[in-house]
Amino acid sequence: MGPTLFRARRVIAADGRPSDSLIVSDGVIVFVGQFADAPDTDDVVNVEGVVLPAFVDAHVHLTDTGLALAGLDLAGARSRRDALDLVASYRPAGGTGVVIGGGWDESRWPDRRPPTPADLEAAAPGRAIYLARADVHSAVASPALLAAVPGIEAMPGWDPSGQVRRDAHHAVRAAAYAAVTPAQRRTAQRRARAHAASVGVAALHEMGGPQIGGLDDLTGLVALDRDEAGPRIFGYWGAPEGVADAARLGVGAGGDLSCDGALGSHTAALAAPYSDRPDTSGHLYLDVDRVAGHVIDATRARVQAGFHAIGDRALDTLADGLAKAASVVGAPAIRAMRHRGEHVEMAGPRVIETFRRLGVVASVQPAFDATWGGPGGMYVDRLGADRAGTLNPFAAFAAAGVPLAFGSDAPVTPIDPWAGVRAAVHHRTGRWRLSYQDGLRAATTGGWYAARVDGCGELRAGAPATCAAWSAPDQDEAGRPDLDAPAPGCVLTVLEGRPIYDPGRAISPGA
Repeated sequence: MGPTLFRARRVIAADGRPSDSLIVSDGVIVFVGQFADAPDTDDVVNVEGVVLPAFVDAHVHLTDTGLALAGLDLAGARSRRDALDLVASYRPAGGTGVVIGGGWDESRWPDRRPPTPADLEAAAPGRAIYLARADVHSAVASPALLAAVPGIEAMPGWDPSGQVRRDAHHAVRAAAYAAVTPAQRRTAQRRARAHAASVGVAALHEMGGPQIGGLDDLTGLVALDRDEAGPRIFGYWGAPEGVADAARLGVGAGGDLSCDGALGSHTAALAAPYSDRPDTSGHLYLDVDRVAGHVIDATRARVQAGFHAIGDRALDTLADGLAKAASVVGAPAIRAMRHRGEHVEMAGPRVIETFRRLGVVASVQPAFDATWGGPGGMYVDRLGADRAGTLNPFAAFAAAGVPLAFGSDAPVTPIDPWAGVRAAVHHRTGRWRLSYQDGLRAATTGGWYAARVDGCGELRAGAPATCAAWSAPDQDEAGRPDLDAPAPGCVLTVLEGRPIYDPGRAISPGA
């Protein structure tokens, strides 16, 4: 097949020149510019809308996302009663098995109180039910499911209220997900991948781990990426002492290797207690030596490492561990691997400087700020206004030269790249806002860079033809979709010259 010319209302070229056309040959862009200046081609495709680099979601959980897309989604519940009504009315496919759902967030409900096992039993008597909190670091479960976990009352993280955290949560989650069949798992993965393509995402960073989906789940996604058309999947295995498994699979050794938990579940590790729970300052799961050892092992194996770290105490631990590893293997070796910090919400100046010095990527989720930031938000509830105002310092990372990559942490927040860019540009704390250009870069080029892939994420001659077209009648002065207008709709997503989403024709798995 010869070169194909794509003609659009606007093409956002890397060099900023006004452009409306690009030519693709063998998956590579060979021309970007004005249609009048384009070489003759036999194949011309007219694309309605604006063409930009395709997005990368740098932090997702695809199986959970696929299950949420078809399962019991409580993200829209406006109160505890509303959530319980959704539980009562939910009818899972087949009518049997464990009910898996999530997305509830009691910090946004009038009574600020999560459901209890008794509440779930009253709503759906006798059913085994697992409902993850929005951050997926705690959950509530029905008595029938709790009974399937012997000794749960003695596990760390058990609470008589029924909201399980830490080891108790991991055990309950494992019991719930044991009921998901391989066929259901594969269907969920395909569903999530297809949804990502439909919103202009051409690559996904899957954050696997022992307490998330297990090794079989990650190996299944690696096979799916190899065998079927869709957004590219970069895998990460977040297990302590997991470098050998990661190297064998050809994936990263980290991602959701957790230094701590999450703010919403009171498990993020803080230097000072939570404002709304002075009895706790969260939980630190890794110490400096374990962080350093993992980074050293990964660096020597030429495997990218990464860590989930949210609270300031966890981030200080991460920074100290990175510095200790650099003292053993050398800073240049650390920088060459582009190791990652995931979420990094409470990063202070010392952490940011360590990331800069050692070339660590900040993989962040701007939608967290849009969802939980600002006056009256969960961050203020948990931390008070002063500490809440330090969270998600995107502009500080950018000013220091720390590479940024945007993700959703789906299903924690939806795979919605425009919402991520918008949240970064309109950060609820003004001093942390990014420019449109920096936000778009973090959502495109930044994701490829974080996966250690260079030369992607820009529309220029010689780059892979990975782009997306958007119906965006409202544009800014650079021709990009206006972030203050209604969200643009994706009309085409292309990965290395191959359409992976095209509403004009069906693209089936394996096509």
